[in-house]
Amino acid sequence: MKSSSGRRFPPLGSPGHTAESSIRAGEPRTPGGVNPRPAVGGLPIPNPSANPVGGECPVARSGRPSGKRSCRVTRSALRAFGPVSLFPHRLRSMLLAAAIVVGVVATTGIAGYADPSPAPGQVEAQIDATWGQLEPLIEQYNAVHEQKVAMEAKVAALQAQIQPLQMQVDLAMSRVGAISAQAYKFGPGSKLNALLQSGSPDQFLSQLSDLDEIARQETAMVADIAALRDRYDQQKKPLDEALAKLQQQDAALAAQKRQITDRITQLNQLRLTAYGSGNGTGNLRPVACPQTYDGSLGARAAKFACNQIGKPYVWAADGPSAYDCSGLTEASWRSVGISLPHNALEQKQVTVPVSLGNLHVGDMVYYYRDVHHVVIYVGNNWVVAASTFGQPIQMQKLDMTRYNSAGRPHGA
Repeated sequence: MKSSSGRRFPPLGSPGHTAESSIRAGEPRTPGGVNPRPAVGGLPIPNPSANPVGGECPVARSGRPSGKRSCRVTRSALRAFGPVSLFPHRLRSMLLAAAIVVGVVATTGIAGYADPSPAPGQVEAQIDATWGQLEPLIEQYNAVHEQKVAMEAKVAALQAQIQPLQMQVDLAMSRVGAISAQAYKFGPGSKLNALLQSGSPDQFLSQLSDLDEIARQETAMVADIAALRDRYDQQKKPLDEALAKLQQQDAALAAQKRQITDRITQLNQLRLTAYGSGNGTGNLRPVACPQTYDGSLGARAAKFACNQIGKPYVWAADGPSAYDCSGLTEASWRSVGISLPHNALEQKQVTVPVSLGNLHVGDMVYYYRDVHHVVIYVGNNWVVAASTFGQPIQMQKLDMTRYNSAGRPHGA
């Protein structure tokens, strides 16, 4: 059999015939050698051999995935989301890292499948890979936003101290001005009249001396208040500079909110394409939650988390109608009077480490090497988690494949 270009192909069904040989000469092909097909629901379909963060998926001879549920992310990609210092002198490098992550998310497309109906396993592999990029960025956004809010509070507190000092300086200066105006009346042209009116030279000198002493005291007071005001100004200056950098980074990360939301919407649609209206979560509360309730702070925090089961996951949310992972743990402990940052890594840094054998109800369990996910322990190897977009808050088994460490708030 010949193509339109004159090339000869084996007949259909012959030993030499393959899917590749049946592609018409001159017809465009994807890099994998498969004709592009329309996407499902207006969305491109994932390529089973493509890992958007730099790894590779094993591919069988048929061109389909080998059956593994997901592709491993390369170490170089994970290192991009390692622990991040949030002190002001590291803000520039954090901003650069955020820009790199956003660039990866923006440029990573979902390559085309030849099969218009991807298998659930293929969809989950794509979702896992993309979520591995998004969740560290979300936690970084939470951390920067927390830092900015805290810095704004410090600046406002200093400003509240500076303002009355400035008012005292202004008042003292006006009093010194009044004294100076009074002294001016005793200038050379009126000294004789003042002497005649005073009745005696001693009385005149006493008046001048009193005015000089008052002016000296007022001037000293003005100098003291002005020095205190200047000292507060010097303390406020580095805070203003750090706040400006945090606001710049916060704005840069917030500008990606629409992009992240759009990406999540696409992946949700992809999930619906594979699963229909179901989300594959099954029973959200398979056992009693928490299983051990003794009225302690940890048990009460766990009970709060359990009461949120079924509510949606929304990134950067900390309640009351939706949560992300660190927002759920932060809100759970806030409900019993203990304050935690809204960031998984920072929560690990401010909690007391506990071993797996010493886990108590209410303890927090941190996942992944760079600690970009956190859940709350509710007993008997069960946790409550705000896991990912498209899945409501639910109970899950403690996942040792992702386990990093565990912690308990001070005073719990």
